[in-house]
Amino acid sequence: MATLTLTTENHDKTVEDGIVLIDFWAGWCVPCQRFAPIFEESSETHEDVTFAKVDTEDQQELAMRYGVTSIPTLVAYREGIPVFSQAGALPQSALEDLIGQVKNLDMDEVRKAYAEAQEKQA
Repeated sequence: MATLTLTTENHDKTVEDGIVLIDFWAGWCVPCQRFAPIFEESSETHEDVTFAKVDTEDQQELAMRYGVTSIPTLVAYREGIPVFSQAGALPQSALEDLIGQVKNLDMDEVRKAYAEAQEKQA
């Protein structure tokens, strides 16, 4: 599966269902350039996961919405809930491990914890 270009226009629809990995990057960023083929290779292996890329130069509003201050930054969603966020390029083995962890999450527990966190913010 090819990676999807994520923008403010298609963001909400993209992250609302299934597992979504988002790579925040920029063309001038050397670590981003090193991480890109790793991210792309995983997208070919995991057809059940949506792999999306955000060009932080083009989508500054989206990068600000996530509070991205360092790139690359990787964010993972499952069923519309953000479950992981970390700056820094991951090696292939760590990315594969992350994908496995996201797939194996107990979503009943995640939904409960997310709802509690949302209530505290309100």
